[in-house]
Amino acid sequence: MSEFVYKTIGIIRSPFKKPEGMPIQPSGANAVVGSVEIHPEYKDGLKDLDGFSHIILIYHFHESKGFSLQTIPFLDDKARGLFATRAPRRPNPIGISVVRLKKITDNVLEIENVDILDRTPLLDIKPFVPDFDVYENVKTGWLAKASKKVRQKKSDERFMTET
Repeated sequence: MSEFVYKTIGIIRSPFKKPEGMPIQPSGANAVVGSVEIHPEYKDGLKDLDGFSHIILIYHFHESKGFSLQTIPFLDDKARGLFATRAPRRPNPIGISVVRLKKITDNVLEIENVDILDRTPLLDIKPFVPDFDVYENVKTGWLAKASKKVRQKKSDERFMTET
């Protein structure tokens, strides 16, 4: 099995100092403000990003420990296959969030709709482009009914300890 080494390009800052009680998806984090501090050596890569209203943050779930191939997700009480969920305890604990980009000042991005733990290591940023990222006639499996609860559901400690 191959292993890869990634370098962080920055740190995501948010009001969430612990996972308990934080939103579980950006759609449940409406108007929650945060920032992204890009390491100075990557600042030039921010050129032209200010023309986008939304960006995709790709990050490392730094507080997640271990994984299970069957997990009970936040939006259900039934065990599901890990890859049919967005649970943070994964073989490669990588997360994604689409957030609103409010402003860029020097190497700091002001963002909104943040559902990310404070001090999360950032791996990459990509622009959100509806023509690339939104599809019609989408099936959402078991989440078809459960996703309606995302705005009310909050995180707990279930994915922070090994089982």
